[in-house]
Amino acid sequence: MSRQPCTAAQYRKLVSDATPGTRMLRGYLRAFWVGGAICCLGQAVTQWAEKLNLGEITNPMFTTSVMIFLGTTLTGLGVYDRIGKYAGAGSAIPVTGFANSVAAPAIEFQREGAVTGVGARLFTLAGPVLAYGIASSVAVGVAYWLVRGWVM
Repeated sequence: MSRQPCTAAQYRKLVSDATPGTRMLRGYLRAFWVGGAICCLGQAVTQWAEKLNLGEITNPMFTTSVMIFLGTTLTGLGVYDRIGKYAGAGSAIPVTGFANSVAAPAIEFQREGAVTGVGARLFTLAGPVLAYGIASSVAVGVAYWLVRGWVM
């Protein structure tokens, strides 16, 4: 007994029946409130830095350092992964998400040793981000320098 091939319409129906439904609105809301909560926490750290009279230049560095510390610590405790599963991009966008992307591979491969495990995997995800970020900042700087030279 041979089976007849299905038509394109039948195939689309099979695929749509087998594909699980998405809950995009729920995902958007979760990402929004978790990302917003992380940003509110960052604002609270900034206001704390202002009360410590750290200065206008030091405040942003202090806030960034505290948020990276919190993101890395929560990654090490396994909490940030649960936040990421719940909130999706809402946990990946703030600087804590970047800290997570650097720390998670290092923690995962620490059993392989300091050089072949942690050192080799530390910048698995963050490496390309850093490379493209630095390259694009250089390109923008050169473009600004050229435009400024033509205008003046």
